[in-house]
Amino acid sequence: MSDVKVRFAPSPTGRMHIGNVRTALFNKLLAEKLGGRFMLRIDDTDRERSKPEYEAEIRDSLQWLGFAWDEEARQSARVSRYREVTEKLLADGLIYPCYETPEELELMRKTMLAKGQPPIYDRRALKLTADQKAAYEAEGRRPHYRFLLADGEIAWDDLVRGRCRYEARNLSDPVVIRADGSYLYHLPSVIDDADFAVTHIVRGEDHVTNTAAQIRMFEAVGGRAPLFAHLPLLTGAEGKLSKRLGSIGVGQLRAEGIEAMAVCSYLARLGTSESIEPYYDLRDLAKGLDFAKIGRAQPRFSEEELRHFNTRLVHGLPYEAVAGRVNIDRDFWYAIRGNLNRVEDSELWRGICRRPVQPVAEDGELLQAAAELLPPEPWNGETFAAWTTALKNMTGRKGKALFHPLRLAVTGLEDGPELKILLPLIGRERVLRRLRGEHA
Repeated sequence: MSDVKVRFAPSPTGRMHIGNVRTALFNKLLAEKLGGRFMLRIDDTDRERSKPEYEAEIRDSLQWLGFAWDEEARQSARVSRYREVTEKLLADGLIYPCYETPEELELMRKTMLAKGQPPIYDRRALKLTADQKAAYEAEGRRPHYRFLLADGEIAWDDLVRGRCRYEARNLSDPVVIRADGSYLYHLPSVIDDADFAVTHIVRGEDHVTNTAAQIRMFEAVGGRAPLFAHLPLLTGAEGKLSKRLGSIGVGQLRAEGIEAMAVCSYLARLGTSESIEPYYDLRDLAKGLDFAKIGRAQPRFSEEELRHFNTRLVHGLPYEAVAGRVNIDRDFWYAIRGNLNRVEDSELWRGICRRPVQPVAEDGELLQAAAELLPPEPWNGETFAAWTTALKNMTGRKGKALFHPLRLAVTGLEDGPELKILLPLIGRERVLRRLRGEHA
């Protein structure tokens, strides 16, 4: 085990959607590839929006995906630690109180934009006297707190984006504590990453500006900034950012019969220079992880493509991967998997082979001859060819005129696995009765 540690830090304020899954996946794959640890951190500082049911769904989704975590933490249990660090930063002048109302801040923003200026907070709160602060508090205002960004260039080598540079003067001092005393995302995240010795942070590119500010925070709390990898955000198949992506949940995918490894294989290669191929084990998928192969363009996620890819993956699923989920043996699985869209569809073919089916009699004369020529058991993969050759010689039927009526009579369906495969699974007695039109 190396000293590499990554973390997936969801906020339990909504359902786990496909974008969350992608972030968790890349963190898990990195930990697997480097022999590191994967940490689950519940970022539940938003007390009003955080819900136990959302957290339960996050945990259940991670388990279904196969993302076992080595340790965990929750931010609501670490508030005393955040206060301890905050007091030191206040004493050092790195956090300062601000008394503007949301309405005043919005007016400031609009005024700057109207003048063609970037809407950067002008640090007017730093100029307040003790009397002015007392006056604000006397009228009922409670301060929010900002982190003071030290001047100069902020730069890092991003594993996906390459060299990133920001000038601190072009960034607003981020709000770190709300007026009600609750913490925003920035500072607790940095304190946790420093305290838990997180070495790599993999997240969406919408956090790039946050990273610039947080690097300054790492310096302030005496922690070493991790390596960063910012993934391009997913877009919809229509080529633009889609709210739909924020609502596609793991529960929905599971309900549709999408395999966990289909989700992982698809997302791991989407937007990279590599082809999307089925993988059946996270460790094998992790071996090919290479951030340098992730393109800068926003990849297009398609539910329809994922469904088709899932079918492709199911066709290659080894029996060991489904043994605890299907009521069929190894030979039966390998006989039918090439005709399945979902693992659950195996139940349909188990029913056709093992339970009564209502046959469809399309050609009574042919079926009567077929019953007369039905070979004795034992049957194998050659039985169907021998049977249909004899039937062809007797009746003169061939092609669809021969095979289609047999399929309808034997299975009751228009298509499916080859009859040469199904015949031994169904057995002679059932086949004979179905050829005679009996519900068998």
